[in-house]
Amino acid sequence: MLESVGALTGSPWIYAVVAVSVLFDVFVPVLPSGVLVIMSATAAAAAGTAGVPHGVPDILLLTLCAATASVLGDMVAFRLAWRGGERLDRAIARSRRLTTAQERLGTALARGGGVLVVIARFAPAGRSIVSLGAGAAHRKVREFLPWSALAGLAWAGYSVALGYFGGQWLGATWLATGVSLLALFAAGAGAAFLVRRPAAH
Repeated sequence: MLESVGALTGSPWIYAVVAVSVLFDVFVPVLPSGVLVIMSATAAAAAGTAGVPHGVPDILLLTLCAATASVLGDMVAFRLAWRGGERLDRAIARSRRLTTAQERLGTALARGGGVLVVIARFAPAGRSIVSLGAGAAHRKVREFLPWSALAGLAWAGYSVALGYFGGQWLGATWLATGVSLLALFAAGAGAAFLVRRPAAH
């Protein structure tokens, strides 16, 4: 499995690749940022075993890198949506998901709670919808940023833990990566259900 990832996992460049992928998947949700984080963490778990060199990602640095890139991406999307423009406003008005996210998120943040931001980070495209929705609704940065930071750290920590412990228990194999990815997708499916569920009144 590590051979398929290539020598990149043994180079500091892996942090840059992970950061760029996580940063931009707020705009292109199909980017495999979660897969990269899990595979890098699996490589870290295999360090020094079965002939795998020690020069693979550090778990703490990998987590911080992914979490920081997640927050930066959220804030870029937030700011772009805040500035808006007629084209963006029309796009949001045409999207039921974005309109609903605006309403639900606005209410949640106004009440001092942004758990929706954290949950949406795990859902497919949920991060994009929430970040753009919060910006378009002109929520205050101090309302959105702490929840974005918590969401990024929770997602990064969960993804790294899946890859690392999967590698520890099952070895640096495709099975370990597959099981970890299934757990990530399961969390995403659960998050998507919670995000789409009508808000209680």
